[in-house]
Amino acid sequence: MAIRFDRPVSSAARFSRRFAAFALVLCLAALIGHRFAGLATPYLVLLLLVAGGFAVLAIALACAGLRSLWLNGAEGGQDAMAAIIFAALPIMIGGLAAERYLTLPAIYDVTTDTESTPDWLKTPKADQIWLARQPVTATDREKQLEAYPELTGRRYDGAIDRVLEAVKKVAKKSGIRITRAEGDSEPVREPDTKAGQPQPEDGAVPDAPEAVPIPTPRPYDDDVAKLIRRANGVTLQGETRTLVLGLRFDVVIRLREEAETTFVDVRVASRYGPADLGFSADIAEDYLKALDSELLGIAGG
Repeated sequence: MAIRFDRPVSSAARFSRRFAAFALVLCLAALIGHRFAGLATPYLVLLLLVAGGFAVLAIALACAGLRSLWLNGAEGGQDAMAAIIFAALPIMIGGLAAERYLTLPAIYDVTTDTESTPDWLKTPKADQIWLARQPVTATDREKQLEAYPELTGRRYDGAIDRVLEAVKKVAKKSGIRITRAEGDSEPVREPDTKAGQPQPEDGAVPDAPEAVPIPTPRPYDDDVAKLIRRANGVTLQGETRTLVLGLRFDVVIRLREEAETTFVDVRVASRYGPADLGFSADIAEDYLKALDSELLGIAGG
């Protein structure tokens, strides 16, 4: 009589494949929906967390299935290996996000000028849903300086018109869509108040005012100082998205003409969430490096 051996079947391995397949489909659907179908970022984060949870569970079950295969010869090795492959993408995305979240400061707004931060022409507003965040504080700026000390503005020799042209060109190449602009690149000229008015006769002294105003120093960041700087510069506001995930970021580029040079500052903020995972700094640094290349040879400290 022939003896027949029945191999045990690993239920863990079979379930691991199902859970991993679900995690992969959910992850891809969330990414495609966010990139092309208008899915809000808070929902993307939530769906990726769910997909990552199922992927971790699938990996655990796959390990249990492989253990049964090794010890008892149980069926399910192919299911376990398929689960590991399916779960790779959600696990990779979750792992990279976790690594950045744990190693980088929990801030969402960075700037090259922490003392006189470029103002938004229109403050970005978005429904944060469950990703609540607080306004930017001085502590956040200190965290930025500690994490990204190399993120500084650029000074270029030359008139503001030339630099402004390069700023717009590089913004277009970098995928930054300019939505608002304020300021004038042309020099401000005082009107000729003497034209068409009778001139005093030789030796005549015009009437002097009763009270002579005495100039007083003003704080660097008061309203008048901001108006003066704005009159001698240009501010551009735009938006951009990351290539793969399609995360939205708002950008401000400020140009100020100082003597024979033009100073460029950049501010980048994620539209959603209390932490940008370092993407804001990456966008700002990539833009400034591209601007340096465009204006090669005239960048200064």
